[in-house]
Amino acid sequence: MFDINSYMKLHKLKKQILKGKIYEPKDLYKKFEACRSKEPVVFNIETTNACNMTCIFCPRTTLMTRKIEHLEEDVCDKVIEQMRPWTKKEWQTWENFVFKEYGIKKTDMDQNHFFFYIIPRVVVLHGFGDPLLDKKLARRIRLLADKGLDSYFSGNPSNINVEKNLEMMEAGLNYLKYSLDSVDDMIHKELRGKASNYTAAHKKIMTILEEKKKRNLKTSIIITMIDLQRPTQLEEWKTLKQLFEGKDVYIYLKSQDQTWYDDIQGAKDLHAAAGNSIVWSEFCHYPWVSLTIKSNGEVAMCTEDYNNEIILGDANTESLYNIWNGQAYDDFRMKHFTKKSGDSCMMCTDHCDKKIVGDFINRGRIKNEQ
Repeated sequence: MFDINSYMKLHKLKKQILKGKIYEPKDLYKKFEACRSKEPVVFNIETTNACNMTCIFCPRTTLMTRKIEHLEEDVCDKVIEQMRPWTKKEWQTWENFVFKEYGIKKTDMDQNHFFFYIIPRVVVLHGFGDPLLDKKLARRIRLLADKGLDSYFSGNPSNINVEKNLEMMEAGLNYLKYSLDSVDDMIHKELRGKASNYTAAHKKIMTILEEKKKRNLKTSIIITMIDLQRPTQLEEWKTLKQLFEGKDVYIYLKSQDQTWYDDIQGAKDLHAAAGNSIVWSEFCHYPWVSLTIKSNGEVAMCTEDYNNEIILGDANTESLYNIWNGQAYDDFRMKHFTKKSGDSCMMCTDHCDKKIVGDFINRGRIKNEQ
């Protein structure tokens, strides 16, 4: 989830900044704070950071050094207790806003639709691990469902245990995503490691779709292929769509979330390749609309902090409200105005492909000086 109300309040100001209007950091800070809700919204809960894949595009494979942990039940329970779902009125207002401002229809099916119509309403249950390896996941999903909160996670299809997946769906899981990044077994192993198996994964997904229909389960099954700009990518994407044609799935081509250690131009090309992702054309909004719970209970600014380098609080001992409105978060938000990407001030400006507000302030100032 992210705070749809604060996002909408920030939108007019965001458009001004993207068009080059200059604000002094202190003035801009006050304007952003006027839009930010004091009530925290949880984007995702990383229930585990365990994973048996070695995906070539994931920083977890070569860069993550933190130990493997599963989120303690009492911490997860406490986090869920502090959350609330959007009301029907709030959600309707949001859908009207998305169509008016971005032209995205409720019936569309692509990564922009996914980001604006699904992500804002669900609690994401993955981070840098595979939730299919979390033995307590069905219980966590049931707790969210009992609270009226929608849930979603992306799992490695090679880890599918059909009955366990169905158990999660029966517990109230709203969205379940599988990424099939090639329709060739050898290429799939090259991309995701020896533990991956495209043929077996595809067969299991088809079984789940059959059982879903028989049991009248409401979980939406999402199929994606990550666009890595491979030579055979488009042909394989066409084949994948044909394989699921007529099936009850939500399917789309997805740009790579992060490149982190790749070149920045390569990142831009990737994000543009899979449908001109809106979220990657704007500056980072996470410090004002959501927070992330890591597998050890620590609170980070977003899920992309794979090594927990910017920790802003601890859900084991603190309330989300106090963390969200605390000094560490306050200082972090201010840095988004005063710094720019490439400054050695915090990990997310050193490694993240996404621009921060300071980049656009600096760009507008240079343009005015010219």
